[in-house]
Amino acid sequence: MDGDEAGMRLDRWFKVHYPGLGFGPLQKLLRSGQIRVDGARAKSDTRVQPGQTIRVPPLGVDAKETKSGPIGGRDLRHSPDGELLSRMVLHEDAKVIVLNKPAGLAVQGGSGVSRHIDKMLEAWTNQKGEKPRLVHRLDRDTSGVLVIARTRGAAQQLTAAFRERDTRKIYWSLVKGVPRKREDRVSTWLVKEQTPDGDRMRIAKHGDEGADHAISYYRIIEQAGQNLAWLEMEPYTGRTHQLRVHAAHIGHPIIGDPKYFEADINWTFPGGIQNRLHLHARFIDIPHPNGGRLKITAPLPPHMVQSWNLLGLDENAAGEDE
Repeated sequence: MDGDEAGMRLDRWFKVHYPGLGFGPLQKLLRSGQIRVDGARAKSDTRVQPGQTIRVPPLGVDAKETKSGPIGGRDLRHSPDGELLSRMVLHEDAKVIVLNKPAGLAVQGGSGVSRHIDKMLEAWTNQKGEKPRLVHRLDRDTSGVLVIARTRGAAQQLTAAFRERDTRKIYWSLVKGVPRKREDRVSTWLVKEQTPDGDRMRIAKHGDEGADHAISYYRIIEQAGQNLAWLEMEPYTGRTHQLRVHAAHIGHPIIGDPKYFEADINWTFPGGIQNRLHLHARFIDIPHPNGGRLKITAPLPPHMVQSWNLLGLDENAAGEDE
């Protein structure tokens, strides 16, 4: 190995030299002893030194063969767990992984759910038998930033940050019509109801049994005539379907929302736009377990990129502070 790589972690060395090898497959090779440093078994955090010999088994990958680009429906059905997760990674270090979750992939299991991220994370179980842990959730049809903890300690710290609201989450949505106020605070009580189509939230009164207070903020970034508006939305609380219910509550439901979208008879769905939920977890600012803050932005999913292009919306118009 080269002298300028002295002290580099082994997993980092592989990322530099074999970018097509995902995190999960690398861990499997390390666990089974197929990767060795000077003939000895090695771990992800082994530091490599000049003059050492790194034994690399046949991998069948190189940078050119790595699948890249948007994750489509076929990938969600057929790609191996480790490979699919590797393609979602926006950030990874020893404590935290941040994924860009595709729309249509569930975070956890439930009725009718055949594949979900919590189960897929078993592909990334480390040598101690520790599986990465979820610390928050996104709806199945919502895409974007999903934070995963690598260790039990990191999970406790990150979960506490969400619970104590020491996080900032920004979502982008496309909604029906244009809200009268350019920016506003939405405050309601929400209660969960079981329906044949799964859980659904409805607006409730203060004091109703099971009702939770929910607060969201929004601002209009751009609009397409009077027909559609691009909103930046920020949940202060973290209730189920909160942003989706609040958008519908103010009369501007999110385009493609299968549960909460309702339109009057004269409103026509815009041609060329896919009838899929247009809600994306765009950005997160969260304290890192090692100190400092982690700020991550997730690119839009393909169906929203298509809509933005069709409507002539400029992604840079948000003036994001990240």
